[in-house]
Amino acid sequence: MTYTVYGARGSGSVPVEAALTLIGAPYTVIEAVTWEGEAERDKVAPVNPMRQIPALITPDGETITESAAILIWLAEQHPEAALAPEPCDPRRAQFLRWMTFVPAAVYSMFWVRDEPSRLAGDDPAAQEVIKIRTAERIAGCWAAMESQIAPGRYLLGAELTVLDLYVSVASRWTPHRKRFHEVAPRMGEVMRRVDALPELAAFWAERFPLTGRYGS
Repeated sequence: MTYTVYGARGSGSVPVEAALTLIGAPYTVIEAVTWEGEAERDKVAPVNPMRQIPALITPDGETITESAAILIWLAEQHPEAALAPEPCDPRRAQFLRWMTFVPAAVYSMFWVRDEPSRLAGDDPAAQEVIKIRTAERIAGCWAAMESQIAPGRYLLGAELTVLDLYVSVASRWTPHRKRFHEVAPRMGEVMRRVDALPELAAFWAERFPLTGRYGS
């Protein structure tokens, strides 16, 4: 009963892998660094025609794409891990809200940032403008989220959820943790707590170490 994850170090597959680690479910990773070229994207093509990671193959052979969908599904399939509020939980609405917000408002910016020529063509100046403006847009999104939540020990209160794992990874990307802490200081304190989880110490060190610009 092993899961298969198509992913890469430092990518959107990392929160999925972190969730599986906390759940204690066996999984293997097919490394596909899709931003490094067509050959890497081709690795994912058989399971995701968008040739994007992450993609999860369940023990039953079903394919699930989209990081938020995978995380929500895993939490529902493994309620014993308590990684998401149940449907009757008063936190459920905000859980779904922010689990959707992260990919819609933040993650989507990286399709543009990874290859700004997709929108700017071959104009280097236009590409640079896109990079600057998308970084500021991401920072603004984190600030907006910060202004509308009341975190406790974790983002939704006293208990860790897959939302914490998702934000922990996404906040390491551009404009990186220093800027994240500036615009979302209360969320930043939560992320430091998630980063320090002993259950994930070896995992973070292997899959997305907090070094250099990714550090807090």
